[in-house]
Amino acid sequence: MKKSIETKDLVLMAFYVALFMVLDTFVNTLPILQMPNGGSLGLSTIALLIASYHLGWKKGLFVAVVSVFAQFVTGPMYTPNLLGFLLDYLIAFSAYGLASCFPNFGFFYTGVLITNLIRLLSSVISGVVVWSTPWWGSLTYNATYMLPTIILTMVAVPLLYKSIKPRIAKDR
Repeated sequence: MKKSIETKDLVLMAFYVALFMVLDTFVNTLPILQMPNGGSLGLSTIALLIASYHLGWKKGLFVAVVSVFAQFVTGPMYTPNLLGFLLDYLIAFSAYGLASCFPNFGFFYTGVLITNLIRLLSSVISGVVVWSTPWWGSLTYNATYMLPTIILTMVAVPLLYKSIKPRIAKDR
């Protein structure tokens, strides 16, 4: 028997996409959190990470991919071509949907760290290949917003998820 997606899961997936859009819009309204040539503090990625842990990697990946296309609505997308879009957006943000595939060790969520590192690597490769920036320049530029994003998500996601986890278990 084929398992279908329940209405509750569809609503939750839509909620996480909407939360991503709200957080992304918020960050895009504050120039202090923006880099001049694209990139910003990844406050919105918290929604993608929580979606992965809450709904599982398949639904989390779907939420992440839909959120990538929602970014066209929430603010400017810096990409000169398809390869830039794939590296800076589709691969970089879709990785967050896979966070629940990695084990947690107490308060240390390896999925949060690994998916942020995938985004950083994807952005650095884009800087070199698409934007013709030297490796060190691309790494330096992208690390200026990705290191704070890593720290923010490594603290916020475990705290938020542990606080909602009992409610999630009760609802299922």
